[in-house]
Amino acid sequence: MRLIRILFRPVLLIVITILFFAQILPAAANDKISVSADAAVLLDARTGQVLYAKNPFKQRPPASTTKVVTALLAIEAGDLGDKVTVSPGAAATEGSSIYLSAGEVLSLSDLLYGALLKSGNDACEAIAEHIGGSIDKFAALMNFKALSLGAVNTHFANPHGLPDKEHYTCAYDLALFARNALANPTFSEIVSTKGKTIDWPGKEWDRKLKNTNKLLWRYLWADGVKTGTTNAAGQCLIASASKDNRQLIAVVLRSGDRWNDSVNLFEYGFNNYSYSQVAVAGAEFSRYMIQGGSRDFVEAVYETDLGILKPANDPKAPEKRVIVDFPPEAPVYRGQVLGSINYYINGCFAGRVNLVAGSDVKKKGIWRRLLDWL
Repeated sequence: MRLIRILFRPVLLIVITILFFAQILPAAANDKISVSADAAVLLDARTGQVLYAKNPFKQRPPASTTKVVTALLAIEAGDLGDKVTVSPGAAATEGSSIYLSAGEVLSLSDLLYGALLKSGNDACEAIAEHIGGSIDKFAALMNFKALSLGAVNTHFANPHGLPDKEHYTCAYDLALFARNALANPTFSEIVSTKGKTIDWPGKEWDRKLKNTNKLLWRYLWADGVKTGTTNAAGQCLIASASKDNRQLIAVVLRSGDRWNDSVNLFEYGFNNYSYSQVAVAGAEFSRYMIQGGSRDFVEAVYETDLGILKPANDPKAPEKRVIVDFPPEAPVYRGQVLGSINYYINGCFAGRVNLVAGSDVKKKGIWRRLLDWL
């Protein structure tokens, strides 16, 4: 039941993503930056804004970047202290490995480090069998999770990313997965770890894991996420970096130089965009006439805080589009939604905030209606 709740909670996001799909990306690639990758996305972790995109929806094999979703599912649905017995099938998984043996028992936490740092395909299969009961069932859970996050160009066939014609995603979907996963403190801690020692049952020494993400050493502000490499996928990387209270997520697929591509994207994002608070919860936006009310107007206030990233060289940004059900009719109650404001950067959807009534407005009484008639 816990896993079902985790997967169903954000299903509505699928519909929202489809409605705004054409508006979330820049109209054209920015000429201030170029990357060697076949597909790339730069996304702000806090707001979800896309700051750069190149073939963002092009379906590609994701290689080991797949393991972001595998790990997120395991963290949400499992217990880090769970003891997992490695099956013969998991131990025999091809490709990158942490050298598991059939019958070996490790904690789910150790397997997650093995999957995300050392990129162990065997660790991923052990995790999948423990959480889903089988590889096929776990892949079905992965696909549902992807849809629930709004990823409509993704289909998973396995938990590790070994080549399969039914296993594909795109740069934008991978950025969505990373954004969601990095909001989880456990995931965030693991992918920012450069090295980890875990148990090696039956041996006189422990396993020493070194993170395959070299960006953690090469870029001062890097704090994740996951590499991926196969002949079919090429050099891939989901990377994150935090600076000046901002976190950016860069995705590069089939890159000629995934490290420099990612650094270039981060430098572009940090240097050319600034955070702007465009709405403060409870602050008055405007006043609107009201029909049949005990007074003539109602205050429209912001329902929530909203911040967006705007280009540093564009003082006019963002563009506001106000949608209000006008004129509202009494009675109106405090907190009642009156409309909304959509914000756009260069025609690209950047954020939305509701406008709500700041106070109650009762229906006009009989004596007030008589005086108005007179």
